Amino acid sequence: MTGGHPLSLGAVALSVAAAAMGQEAAVSLRASQLLAEGKQPVTIVCFGDSITGIYYHTGGRRAWPEMLGLALRRLCPAARVEVVNAGLSGDTTVGALGRMEADVLQHRPHLVTVMFGMNDVTRVSPEAYRDNLTQIVQRCRDQGADVVLCTPNSIYPQDQARPVERLAEYAEIVRSVGATEAVPVADCYRAYEAIRAADRRAWMGLMSETIHPNMRGHKVIAEEVASVVSGRRAWLRDVPPLSPCLARTRERVDRGEVVKAVAMPPYDALVEPALRATRPQARVEVTPWPVEGRSLAEIEREAQARGWPVLNSLPAEQRPDLVVIAVPADARADSDEQFYRSYSWVLNWSLSFGRAEWDCIAVLPSVAKPDLNHGEKAAEDFAQEVVEAQDIGWLARADGDAAPAGDLFARWLKQELGP
Repeated sequence: MTGGHPLSLGAVALSVAAAAMGQEAAVSLRASQLLAEGKQPVTIVCFGDSITGIYYHTGGRRAWPEMLGLALRRLCPAARVEVVNAGLSGDTTVGALGRMEADVLQHRPHLVTVMFGMNDVTRVSPEAYRDNLTQIVQRCRDQGADVVLCTPNSIYPQDQARPVERLAEYAEIVRSVGATEAVPVADCYRAYEAIRAADRRAWMGLMSETIHPNMRGHKVIAEEVASVVSGRRAWLRDVPPLSPCLARTRERVDRGEVVKAVAMPPYDALVEPALRATRPQARVEVTPWPVEGRSLAEIEREAQARGWPVLNSLPAEQRPDLVVIAVPADARADSDEQFYRSYSWVLNWSLSFGRAEWDCIAVLPSVAKPDLNHGEKAAEDFAQEVVEAQDIGWLARADGDAAPAGDLFARWLKQELGP
């Protein structure tokens, strides 16, 4: 298995998207003018399914709508923008019509972005999909809101419920409705396919699993939508993970409550002393997650067995407060693609299904093992690409830092927990 520079994948993906789509011409949206003027608040509702909503695919704290708000503030510094995330897992245009008043129209939006299709391809006919999109556009316009239609991202061909040819057909329906209704289209499908054609590994690095993008992929979507709304290209690859990344842990410690941690070694033994180095009053109950000698595929299967399908079914008081992922340097896979997908699923299963209900952090192998050999260093570089694609905290050993793992971990926790 080979590994590239950990920052190269995101840069390639975003630059290829920009080159493929070009600088979008300004569109005649009233919301665009209001954003540029900054004289009044502008409400944007992002209406869609789980690709729009906040779920484990990105870290459970924000998704492309939140990135869109950030992009528009960068492009229009005077803008006073409020973004409402109205994404719902499993939704189709059928369900969307039923919840429009409560989830969209009651916010009196200036602009509504509409991204459905990933679930429609499995249970809504092309004719009904077209009609439903048209109704959504008309109902938004009836209330005076601008609309931007969005094609869904492209997906892995292994998803048998969603043949890639059928998804491409539904993306074309979105474009057709946009042309018929004179509505601008943010063509996320075409942007993703341009990246895949130029560099398949860069495209792979946008995906959390077979159909959902990770945070890196959500930044591409946000850039496409922002370019349609503003007529200019935003760049989001430099946006770091949301901070603080240990909000749940800090809250528990500062309230004098026990922190329930699940940790891979050696952090099962290090997490309590590391927390106490910053918060001497910290009390921690640790459940070890042994991973020594396991392949990455085996760790992935164990993550699924102990992950959010189980944890989200438990009462809140029985769920963890902190999960520490530390995949060993010698946990390998049969190919680069399998490494990326298995490592992504280790992270995905370790997060809560929807909005973050517990903290999840990743520690790269060099922290515990500073003398990585060439193959292990390549694996760590690749692992860093995976981890950086999530909106979670992570720790690696800086070049030239010879501190013991416990000291590095304690130092990082102190920085993240704050005073």
